[in-house]
Amino acid sequence: MIVSPFEQAVLGSDAETLVDQLLEIGIALSASQSLEELLHLILTKSRQITASDAGTIFLVQRQTDAAVLEFKAAQNDSVALPEQVQETTIPLTPTSLVGYAALTGKSLNIADVYALEGREVYQFNRSFDEALRYRTCSVLVVPMQNVSGEVIGVLQLINRKRSPHTLLTPETTVSLTQPYSPWEEHIVRSLASQAAVIIERNHLLESIEQLFEGFVTASVQAIEVRDPTTAGHSERVAALTVRLAEITSATSRGVFREVSFSDRQLQEIRYAALLHDFGKVAVPEAILNKQKKMFPEQLEIIRQRFALVRRTLEMETAQAKVNYLLCHPHTVHSPEQACHHCAFLRHLDEELRQQLQILEEYWQLLELANEPQILDQEPLARLQELTQFYYRGTDGELHPLITARELEQLLVRRGNLTQRERRIIEAHVTYTYQFLSRIPWTPHLKDVPLIAYGHHERLNGSGYPRGIGAAEIPLQTQMLAIADIYDALTAKDRPYKKSLPVAAALKILWQEAKEFKINPDLVELFEQQEVFRVLGHQR
Repeated sequence: MIVSPFEQAVLGSDAETLVDQLLEIGIALSASQSLEELLHLILTKSRQITASDAGTIFLVQRQTDAAVLEFKAAQNDSVALPEQVQETTIPLTPTSLVGYAALTGKSLNIADVYALEGREVYQFNRSFDEALRYRTCSVLVVPMQNVSGEVIGVLQLINRKRSPHTLLTPETTVSLTQPYSPWEEHIVRSLASQAAVIIERNHLLESIEQLFEGFVTASVQAIEVRDPTTAGHSERVAALTVRLAEITSATSRGVFREVSFSDRQLQEIRYAALLHDFGKVAVPEAILNKQKKMFPEQLEIIRQRFALVRRTLEMETAQAKVNYLLCHPHTVHSPEQACHHCAFLRHLDEELRQQLQILEEYWQLLELANEPQILDQEPLARLQELTQFYYRGTDGELHPLITARELEQLLVRRGNLTQRERRIIEAHVTYTYQFLSRIPWTPHLKDVPLIAYGHHERLNGSGYPRGIGAAEIPLQTQMLAIADIYDALTAKDRPYKKSLPVAAALKILWQEAKEFKINPDLVELFEQQEVFRVLGHQR
């Protein structure tokens, strides 16, 4: 009788060879990353040590109505398998070989499945053989049990060959195959249990990744709830950054010819880009959502102040008229005197009109200055007049129409934030790093906080919060910075600024690159490879 490679090691007392082989299999299984890769590796190694012609793996899927066995991996040396074989399901019942093994936890070692008698609970389904002109003979069906004894899948090996490299036909299968030995059943069952533990580990890792993906999504939503004006910014920046990283990694010449990012590193870059503004959760919402130079409640207070001044001027004019008439009760004896009194009253009305006109001009000037735009010198100079305008309040004291702090906000030359407010906004970068650093990242994601930390730093040291230079800014962060600037320029949802077309945004990126604020080589790739197309933008 021809024996398998495993039995050769055992019968030849080559224990060292056997142990080495099993250790290699264990190491290979543990190193596998994806579930699909892991399943095919399990099947390949199981077939190798048993000289099996074919094999399949089913995993138990718990559904709401009933559990099923899902066909996850299949291999066959002698026939080509159709693609539709993958991802099909069969009911989890004891009538099939794999169903019986899954439900009972028992192995099935059958010399010839065509010789099964009708008294068994399980039967072999010949439809696969008939469809592919194949002949299944010896079969070993092994449950894949985890450490708790729960069956999570089934490993099925088919046709143990007498010679490992033989190809089978329906006519030669019986003569060229043999039953699986008890030793093989024992070792395959052990291997299946080891594989079950590793599969569960992979499922756990996938669950953890899904959990973390959910955390990232929730974090981005939390940012957008507090800052709805930038909704979608994080996702767009992530898409731009990852695409730029992929292109940089694929570049085979120039300064980036030795740059290469693995899938894990691209995932790290994506998370850093998605969470780069996470620190905004610590920024006061009023400042975060500030659309103009003054806060809405401030403007409303000033509006009421203007209304009070207007009503006060009107009342003062009315009081002046009353006082005048009381002082001249019966002095109107001639048309000339009457005309004089009327002229004085008209003078009071004219003074009121002029004062109200000045007040209205001040209000219009204030509204103009409140917009987040660059003001000309003349409006800036006239704003100073507002601090010289005093009115008498209800407390009888004189008060400035515009306070010094309000004037400071209105005199902002660019944008809508004062220096103090800008420092508060800029602090979000530090908060981002502090928050992200508290997360126990896995080794392949450990640089997420550092990558996100520098997205407002500039290569020439003019950025914030640390003012570091090119040598200290990771390449991934340099990509993130370009994506962040581009999206800020082209975003259509910012109420305080107009969206720029692609050409104008690229021009600004190049201006920043010429000043060595951002990486010119990355900007060149960004433009040449049209990275912006991931957002649906066209030149």
